[in-house]
Amino acid sequence: MASLREVKDRIASVRSTLKITSAMKLVASSKLRRAQRTIEALRPYEQAMTEILSAVSGTAASATAAVPTENWADTGDYVPGPMVVLAISSNSSMCGAFNANVIRKTTEVLQGCEGPVEVWAFGRKIADAMRKISVPAARDYSHMVGHTSFDDVAAVAAELRGLLASGAISGAVLVYNHFVSTGRQEVVVESYLSAADSFRLAESGASNDDEDFIMEPSGEELLEELMPQVMDLRLYAALLDSEASEHAARMIAMQTATDNAEELLGELTLEYNKGRQQKITSEILDLVSGEARGTA
Repeated sequence: MASLREVKDRIASVRSTLKITSAMKLVASSKLRRAQRTIEALRPYEQAMTEILSAVSGTAASATAAVPTENWADTGDYVPGPMVVLAISSNSSMCGAFNANVIRKTTEVLQGCEGPVEVWAFGRKIADAMRKISVPAARDYSHMVGHTSFDDVAAVAAELRGLLASGAISGAVLVYNHFVSTGRQEVVVESYLSAADSFRLAESGASNDDEDFIMEPSGEELLEELMPQVMDLRLYAALLDSEASEHAARMIAMQTATDNAEELLGELTLEYNKGRQQKITSEILDLVSGEARGTA
């Protein structure tokens, strides 16, 4: 059985930890509300832009359709140049399985790709994880996580489009945590850029004569203008979505840690009180025994 001093030290340690986890929970909750408002305000605009692009291109498929990891090797979209995996994690830990889920899914995507592949890391955790499995990130944009600027995101998206047009890459795929609710985040894999899809969109935009729309200028010109905007918006939305998921995951993790600390604190306090009571009882018995021997 631990001594009273050891139990008392543990109680003090748990109380200090409890203060930290409670404070981190409050901070994460505050950041979550702000991030949630931002992503929920952006989603209708992103959806509307995607629908307009789909109408202009004359294709029924949504530009944000999720693609199962195991199908990447069978899409038939491979052209010279590596496939780029845009993996989004956080820069810090203490957010439950948030980073572990992204790392695992990114590894699955890498294993499912045929031919060369490279990772563009958005977050120190995914960059460190890729380094550990000997697949160091070709680009590291960790500075953009938590401080997401649309101009910076647009610059990255424009570079990706330029690399795709030149044949330097064969396409790009997004891997990130999608914010569903405070208690639920899902890792999704989305097709972001594909050479074959771009060719199909350009061809359909040039010949679109949908009677439900009057297009001025032509569908091809509208498509040329809308496509970069939608691609910029999708990458920006993915980063904001991941940020909201990170704060939600951290808030839940800190709530769980706080609950565990409170439960442990109760157990240690009970153990300390029992030990203290036992010590007092032993001292009283010693005094009584001493007095009995003295009177005898």
